[in-house]
Amino acid sequence: MAQFNYKARKRSGEVVTGILEVADRGAALMQIERLGLFPIAIEMPKGAGAAASGQKPGAASASWTEFLPPSLRHYFQRQRKPKLQELATFTNQLANLLKCGMPLTVALNSMTHLETKGIPSEVSRQLKQDVMEGKGLSEAMAKQKIIFSDLYINMVRAGEQSGALVDVLRRMGNHFERFSEVQSKFTSALIYPAFVCCVGIAICIFFMTVILPSFLRLFEGLHVPLPLATRILIGFNDFVKNWWWLVLLFLVLASFVFSRFRASEDGKAKIDQWKMSAPIVGKVVRLHLFGQFCRTLATLLQNGVPVLKALEIAEQIVPNRIIKQAIATTRLEVTDGKTIAEPMARSKVFPQLMVDLIKIGEETGDVPGSLANLADTYESELNIGLRVMTNMIEPLIICVMALGVGFLLVAILSALFSIISNISVTG
Repeated sequence: MAQFNYKARKRSGEVVTGILEVADRGAALMQIERLGLFPIAIEMPKGAGAAASGQKPGAASASWTEFLPPSLRHYFQRQRKPKLQELATFTNQLANLLKCGMPLTVALNSMTHLETKGIPSEVSRQLKQDVMEGKGLSEAMAKQKIIFSDLYINMVRAGEQSGALVDVLRRMGNHFERFSEVQSKFTSALIYPAFVCCVGIAICIFFMTVILPSFLRLFEGLHVPLPLATRILIGFNDFVKNWWWLVLLFLVLASFVFSRFRASEDGKAKIDQWKMSAPIVGKVVRLHLFGQFCRTLATLLQNGVPVLKALEIAEQIVPNRIIKQAIATTRLEVTDGKTIAEPMARSKVFPQLMVDLIKIGEETGDVPGSLANLADTYESELNIGLRVMTNMIEPLIICVMALGVGFLLVAILSALFSIISNISVTG
């Protein structure tokens, strides 16, 4: 058993202090709540923590990160942004606890004991502390910017104002799960082509560095006229062997120039434009971006977030700068009293289907419903587009790899046939 000093507040607002002898901090929290108090601070007396763990006062448990330089230590110890699926799990857990009738503080206390990958229990503990001090849940989440995005915070705020926090959390959990599923499909569609590329490159490198030198020694000793393909292969091999440093320097310079170009605003916009207009991949990228925009905006509007604020949040979430600029222009024109559909149509960025359905939604008073239908449509088309893209890229990569490996085989075999024919003529 350990002793804990606590500071708590009565329902009347009076602050009280005391000492509890319990097993751990969680038990201390439960004991304080059973006393009808709201905990403000709980801490062990100085030296008690070290004594309880068998350490001397002032001694700290060593961690492997303590032996790293400060910059690397900060990198490994930094709080990372949770993945969408991790955020969905956290949100659904909190919604389930609240739906069971738990008060918010009790639910947050339970969240500290639930295992949520990617979101440390300290986040729930801090949320509970802020809520018990009188802050709203959205206000408490606003202090955890790395974990909770503006989308999350504004939706929770709308749920608090409308009294439908549980429904909002459930919708948000579904929202994050949908996006996580789309992202995983998008990534999975690129795994096989990337694997084929890596294998093909490895085969070419092995051939050029291990097999080709043996044949070159054979060709040099026989002094036989070689076919064009063999001479090209030998010339390429000699160039790489003698000028590898120049190739490496060119790659480093090209990488530096491209990184500088990508870091500039003009470069980012041009790269985003290329992604949307690229053959084969461009259609999939457009479907993913438009679906993300529609789903985000629909979720925000369904939960009572004002249109201008919803557009501002959607602008921050969409990663493509071309669409960001179109959303920003739309938001500025909506402040002048225009509808959403009119400025979206003038931007020439959004497809006509989206503009028409949003216009119908504005006329019928159900813009969130129209956006949700659009999101479903784009997500269905994205699934088809991913299959088509994979089915087109896979044979294309295989053909390119086959041409490369085939050229290597032709260069070697044609030289061998030339040598054999010359030996037969000479004999």
